[in-house]
Amino acid sequence: MRRLLVSTVCAVAVLAGAPAAVMAQDATPAATAPAQSPSESEDARLAAFFEKAFQERIALSPQTMTSLGIKTDYGKLDDGTDAAADRSLALAERQAAELNDQFNPKTLSDESRMSWRLFEYGVEQARLQNQWRDWGYQFAANGNPTTGLPVFMINNHRVDSVADAEAYVSRLKESERVMGEIAAELRDRAVKGVISPNFVFEPSIANTRNIITGAPFDDGKDNPVWADFQKKVGALDTDAATKERLLAEGRAALTGEWKRGYEGVLTALDEVKAQAAAMPNRDAGVWRLPRGEEFYNARLRLSTTTDLTADQIHQIGLNEVERLHGEMQTIMDQVGFTGTLQEFFAFLKTDPRFQYPNTTEGKEQYLTDSRAFIAQVMAAAPQYFSDLPEAALEVRSVEPWREATASIAFYNAPAPDGSRPGIYYVNLSDMTQVLKPQIEGISYHEGAPGHHFQIAYAQEMQGLPSFRRFGGYGAYAEGWGLYAERLGKEMGFYQDPYSDFGRLSTELWRAVRLVTDTGLHAKQWSREDAIEYFRQNSLLSERDIVKEVERYLTNPGQATSYKIGELKITELREKARAALGDKFDIRNFHAVVLGSGSVPLDILEDQVDAWIAAGGGAL
Repeated sequence: MRRLLVSTVCAVAVLAGAPAAVMAQDATPAATAPAQSPSESEDARLAAFFEKAFQERIALSPQTMTSLGIKTDYGKLDDGTDAAADRSLALAERQAAELNDQFNPKTLSDESRMSWRLFEYGVEQARLQNQWRDWGYQFAANGNPTTGLPVFMINNHRVDSVADAEAYVSRLKESERVMGEIAAELRDRAVKGVISPNFVFEPSIANTRNIITGAPFDDGKDNPVWADFQKKVGALDTDAATKERLLAEGRAALTGEWKRGYEGVLTALDEVKAQAAAMPNRDAGVWRLPRGEEFYNARLRLSTTTDLTADQIHQIGLNEVERLHGEMQTIMDQVGFTGTLQEFFAFLKTDPRFQYPNTTEGKEQYLTDSRAFIAQVMAAAPQYFSDLPEAALEVRSVEPWREATASIAFYNAPAPDGSRPGIYYVNLSDMTQVLKPQIEGISYHEGAPGHHFQIAYAQEMQGLPSFRRFGGYGAYAEGWGLYAERLGKEMGFYQDPYSDFGRLSTELWRAVRLVTDTGLHAKQWSREDAIEYFRQNSLLSERDIVKEVERYLTNPGQATSYKIGELKITELREKARAALGDKFDIRNFHAVVLGSGSVPLDILEDQVDAWIAAGGGAL
């Protein structure tokens, strides 16, 4: 665990204490520890309160505990019912009341007061999320709960002992309950008029069927979960009879409870699919839902951590699209292209030099190139960052059985104990739809210096309350990821002008998101309207355009977080540079932006302002 970069409100560096084992080896007589000041004593008491609160919260989620490397309730899965959501909110409300009853902000340090502020902000967001929980689509264009469980079992459930393997089997059995909850919620929301758009059902059904396809369900190739369980049991240091017993129990659970649960969801999907086909405006934005406008406004607040309206976000997007088109024209002039911007888009999409072969070798070359881009960031990073995450970072392709509903690219956080690396996933289902000029920017966003430098780093900060290390806000995290794409340019990369154009195109992609997301949900654009706007104003391939628009339709507001967050980080950096002049150090700026974990944008602004006021020095 690394040291905590102190909150910029404090402006005094905090050093991590030496480990107890090292201190015990000191041969000199132990001096009497100085008495804690009232503020230090209250800070310690508050830290204990936050840790207890965090442990109480994760105790409601066995899967969260597993993701954090904790094996409590290792054979259980989460409760997805409304009653469980009510219990979670009630716990958060009780903890907020206890915080205010037991502590006085005036007796705390600046750092502790910021943790207090963030804790209360999180409860406010939980209230808002809970208010609108029945409006969300369980099955979306970029993911669904049926594919999430196999990914969890394969990536997160470690088998280090016979008991761990038995817990794996227990979770396979528990899946029947979980899938039953999903099916019940799917039907319940349909009764209320909340039904996913029509285009969601075929890929969701196909991916769900994939999960119960292959051995031991039929005579095909081993199913990924069955293959995973066999591999993990096979690696155990135990006798053959025990392994044989475990494998028999795993096979029985998969062909029994697991299969029945997934078949139940498939039945429910078929029922609701028929209802979706009969609905008016079935592929439209959430304005078609009961109280759809209110729901979308809430989603914008949750996604951006701001009070920006849909109209304001739409206009910001239009302004950014215009600016980026202008910058793109400069590169077109540089490479000697004389056509229109749209003709240049078409040229990049169709010229073979900008594509990988649609083969196994082509997919492997993509992964190799992505790893090389990340490696060059790692080599240059000390010039731009004063501290780096310790967790490893891997680049992997999305597993074939979930490609149809997986995003184009995404990041999975590492396990805190180092047993699982950070993973940058890429969807390589169709290499004809992958554009080489965009790979560099996407690698910087999802890998380094993007999500890995922010998310893995936050997890490793010693002294930061656990709810801050492992929590976060999309506008901050995605804003940082997009900022990291541009930072790659400042680090000396994008030497190929086509790759630099690709960088602008991925930033343009996020600007177009502001226009299309608000267009779909607030201005009643059709799916076809949004697709056509993308075609005219972005470099995305046809497959990715469709996937993007369908993603926005099923996850309203989320796509606005990237550009809104990046604009705020860039604005704060320019403010700091103007205020500090020659004293501005990019490493110190990055330290303050990353040093408090993922925070709402207004709190980030307060942090940077305080750092500027304190002189902008190292933390």
